[in-house]
Amino acid sequence: MESCPKNSRSLKTVGVPFPAERQNHGSRSISLADATAGIHHSSLVMLGLLVVFAVIHSGGAALRTRAEAKIGARAWRLVFAALSIPSAVVVIAYFLAHRYDGIRIWNLQGVPGMVPSIWVVTAISFLFLYPATYNLLEIPAVLKPQVRLYATGIIRISRHPQAVGQILWCMSHALWIGSSFMLVTCAGLIAHHLFAVWHGDRRLKARFGEAFDSLQAETSVVPFAAVIDGRQQLVLSELVRPAQLGIAIAVGVFWWAHRYIPRGGMAFLHSRLGELLN
Repeated sequence: MESCPKNSRSLKTVGVPFPAERQNHGSRSISLADATAGIHHSSLVMLGLLVVFAVIHSGGAALRTRAEAKIGARAWRLVFAALSIPSAVVVIAYFLAHRYDGIRIWNLQGVPGMVPSIWVVTAISFLFLYPATYNLLEIPAVLKPQVRLYATGIIRISRHPQAVGQILWCMSHALWIGSSFMLVTCAGLIAHHLFAVWHGDRRLKARFGEAFDSLQAETSVVPFAAVIDGRQQLVLSELVRPAQLGIAIAVGVFWWAHRYIPRGGMAFLHSRLGELLN
């Protein structure tokens, strides 16, 4: 895992003064409110970027049925991808550039066993986050994208695996980074995925009716809840799929690529978009 960079915007790093009301710094006068606003500027920007991404992503999902009826499933997938992918790239790039901003609330990076623990939880989160990769050819619309009801595999553990994966990812990375910016980012991501749980169930109910009611009765949002109370049974053979090899490779690639995060973050900070957002 990469450690805290030297250009973190934590209070200790930037040396922000804490006067009772106002303190003169040469010809500049900095109020506590101004200092706090500056420290948390990137957190507010991140919230804004997450709202834009959520509107595009969840709004696109809400419009899917009507849009596909007018322009076709493949065309709508391309339109949706053209909007959602750039917004996701901006969110990720901004996060990488500012992940240690704000106040450093804790630093557990030197705790023995922390690094392997973070990687194990992160790897598990990826298994939940990317069930969509099971239909790879639908992502670029090579095959006609379809809405399906899944009742096997990881759905037996949780009906909304992506929400579970996002929460696990946020937990592991919040423990490692420990900044106020990271906590704000996690709050935004988790809030969006909790909304997506409700929104997704609502859309599936409208589309599939009684078939979704049956699925909902036999599954749970909370991991393993339906298994524990006897509504569901795990079938381990269903959890072994070729796409999971790709996920395992992706985890390895991300582990290798972490060494380039500081360089990528600096590149974004010095880009036109990075300067505009700052």
